[in-house]
Parts: sequence; structure tokens; C-alpha cells
Amino acid sequence: MPRGPPSPTMAQQRDFYEILGVERTATTSQISESYRKLAIRFHPDKNPGNEEAADRFKEGARAFEVLSDEQLRARYDRYGHAGLQGGGTHEFNDITDIFEAFGDIFGGGMFGGDPRRRTNRARQGSDVFCTLSMTLLEAARGATKTVEFTRHEACGTCDGSGAKKGTKPVACEYCGGRGQVLQSAGVFRLQTTCPACRGAGNVIREKCPGCGGDGLTEEQVERKVTIPAGVDRDVRVRLAGEGEPGQNGGPPGDCYCVIEVEDHPFLNRDGRDLHCEVPVTFSQAALGATIEVPTLDGPKPLQVAKGTQAGDVIRVRGLGMPEVRGRGIGDLHVHVHVEVPKSLSPRAEQLLRELAAEEQKAVSPKRSSFFSRLSEYFQPKDSVPEREEQP
Repeated sequence: MPRGPPSPTMAQQRDFYEILGVERTATTSQISESYRKLAIRFHPDKNPGNEEAADRFKEGARAFEVLSDEQLRARYDRYGHAGLQGGGTHEFNDITDIFEAFGDIFGGGMFGGDPRRRTNRARQGSDVFCTLSMTLLEAARGATKTVEFTRHEACGTCDGSGAKKGTKPVACEYCGGRGQVLQSAGVFRLQTTCPACRGAGNVIREKCPGCGGDGLTEEQVERKVTIPAGVDRDVRVRLAGEGEPGQNGGPPGDCYCVIEVEDHPFLNRDGRDLHCEVPVTFSQAALGATIEVPTLDGPKPLQVAKGTQAGDVIRVRGLGMPEVRGRGIGDLHVHVHVEVPKSLSPRAEQLLRELAAEEQKAVSPKRSSFFSRLSEYFQPKDSVPEREEQP
């Protein structure tokens, strides 16, 4: 009796954690977020007619169905794909099945339901971004700054309709006003955005001269933003409702100000701590001295202890950066750099020679040990007599 083609073995199926790109210890929310990103990437609307993308879309849905269910995930973790053979999962032979099963994970904005309802559903506008440059002192103390960014606003000529004054959009004939069309690709039925109206469900016969039919015009906006004390570079400060306008009556998006902190001429930041390098002379390091060190509020006196070594770090508490959430202030770390003079006055040279002579009489144990070992290493060893060759 002839056999049909062999079915894929368990070993040939990809690991569900690998499909979603998460660790085996991932939480349910991490799994949901990874699946959402994967589904958006391979969504049929973004990949019309692409069967490989449809397969990845289906594969991701299968992985998410198992890993988002506590019991199914436990069976899969213990037995692998073989543990799912008893049922309890969908086959997802049709893309529409995925829309109906998991459309709610996207807030209803992308998948599932009547395409006409999806087209007319209120959607939040996109977020916009701008860059805000600050000095280190401003970042430490907080500041109120003015930012400029570009966003779209409803066209004042057509009130956002995109149609010439006195006219209005008409229903799209290609999709019947639904904004979506069905396409067949093998065993799949792909629901894609209408190419004629681009999902709007209507078309504009006579376009507004002010916006060219877009219904939106680009505007330059200025806003004041309050920056909390302690922010670091790449922190984003949110201006709620200052992004792109929503669609179909939806709320606007947000504006995110990305902080850039300028380099300080003396201070380097490491989290909430600050670091600086301060030069001291040999005599200051040996005898001790009071020197000035840079801080956020200007130079401040610092006591250098007697016998300070090159490379020592002096920690000054409370002179660093504050925590954004008000959980304390960091420290200032002063790195000591002992400078060796390149030229000396006759008097200074005489004093140093006297010091050198004094050091020969009272050498520190560490230095004595070093030179002792150095002398032993280079001392000629007793020669070994050559062996006479036997005739």
C-alpha cells in the first residue's frame, strides 16, 4: 500500500522560545511583548503576498498560544513538542483564525473583527522625539528648558478632511469602503490593506490645495519642559499629548525629549558619582597640603594627607549627582596625579640632591627589597667549568 509523504518529525520543529526570541525563564508579559513585535513584523498587511512572512506569522501564533498558557507551557517544558500531541491547541491553518484568537493583544487596533470597524476605529497618534542638550550642572540641579520639535496638525483650510473646500471624500470603489481586501495565498486567506485607498475606506476626488489631500500640515512647535534633578544622558522625558494627532478621533501621541548631557571640562560622571583628576607636586604629596578641586559649584578646598601616593583616590561624600527619584546623592572621587617638574631652579635642585643623599641612609623597606632583588638578578653567576670530551 503506497504511503504519503512523511510528516515533519518533532526534531524538525523549531523551539517555541527560539521563535519568540525569549529565555526559558521569561515572564508572561515578556512573552506577550515579544510575540506582539514578531506579529507586527510579519503581519500580512505589511507583507502582502509573502508566503514566508505568513508562515512566520503562523509559527509565532502557535508558539505564543503554548507559552502564554500556564498548563500548555508546563507540558511543553517537560515533554517538548510531543507533550502537545494530545490536543488543546489550534492548528491555525487560516490567518483569520489568528486574528480572532489573539487580536486583543494588540488592543484591537491591528487584527480581528470586521475590517470596516477596524478602519474606522479611533487610534492614538504616533509619538515624536526631540533632543535636549544640558550642561552637567543643569542635569544635577534640574532645569526648565524650551524644546522645539516638528509634528503634524489638522489642516486649517480643510479642517483635516483633505478634500477641497465644498467637497468631501467618497467611498472607495475598489474595496467598497471597507479599507481591506481579501487575497488567497495557498491555504491562507490574507486580509490586506486596500491598495487604492490605503486602508482609509474612502478616496478624495478633489484634494485640498493647502495640504495636498493629506489633511495634515507640518508645524514647528515650542514647548517648555521641566527636567528633574539627576537625569543622565539618553533619559527620555515625556510630554503627554504633544505627539502626532490621533486618527478617527483618537488621542494624540506623546513627545519624548531625549536628554544629552554635555561633557564637563573637569568632571566625569559614573552613575551618580563624579570623578576628577587633580595634579599635586611632589612636596605637596609628601608633606600634605590643602588644594582646590573642581566641583559642580566651583572650586572647593581639599586636604591632601601627608604621604599621599600617585594614583590615590580621595573620596568626598555628597559632592556627586543626585538620584532622579530622590534617593540620595553620589560622591566626588578625586584621583591624585603627582607631577614631576621638568626644570628646576638651582636651589630646588640642591635640595633634591640633599634629599637623595638622605634617602640613601634611610631607605624604606619596600625600596630596599626592590633594589636588593634587582642587584641579585643582574649579579654575574659563577661560571660552570666546561666538560672535557672523552677520546
